[in-house]
Amino acid sequence: MTQPEMSQKKKLRVLIADDVQETRRNTRLMLATIDDVEVVAMAANGVQAVQLAKEHHPDIMLLDINMPEMDGLTAYRESVKIHPDIGCIIISAEKDTTTLRTAMSIGVQDYLIKPFTIEELEVAVARVHERVQQTRQKLAQTDKLNRQREAYLIQLATEYAKTRRTDDQAMEVFEQLAENPNCEARWLQTLAMIYVVRQKWSKLKVLAGKIEQRNK
Repeated sequence: MTQPEMSQKKKLRVLIADDVQETRRNTRLMLATIDDVEVVAMAANGVQAVQLAKEHHPDIMLLDINMPEMDGLTAYRESVKIHPDIGCIIISAEKDTTTLRTAMSIGVQDYLIKPFTIEELEVAVARVHERVQQTRQKLAQTDKLNRQREAYLIQLATEYAKTRRTDDQAMEVFEQLAENPNCEARWLQTLAMIYVVRQKWSKLKVLAGKIEQRNK
């Protein structure tokens, strides 16, 4: 492999969150021994972890369960709302089955018991990295399908607007477009007109509230 090819290889970005400084330091040193992994941020509590995840968008979060201000599971829940493709390894001093089940139920991909070895950490990182790649592929596919669906709806809406259709099929198309938070104002206005023509006053009220909320 040539030098330019090596420099282009993207490193796996990891965030460490633990309220014990020594644990953060030791974990960072262990990760430094794994090829193509870099620590992009370290946090001392869950709140910091969420903020740093928002800023740095790591590939994997390595989170202690028990931390001040916000625990590791809550920190992961909040981070996934911002970046749904983030992977997570929970670390804990105790193997509590209830906590483990809760962690897995919210999407945590791996669980390490302190103290863990470099080999255990490396295996967990590799396993979670693979899951992250699978998640990103699924998200990309979903995004592609959503964009294709949106394009088709816009094509239909353009035709219906020209012919001033107000039937059930036209109303359904404009309602589907209106579900998008970034829906163009012209489609919302057309839908409002359809509601007026068809005397759908309750739906018009809801739509008017949505338009008002967007204009704030």
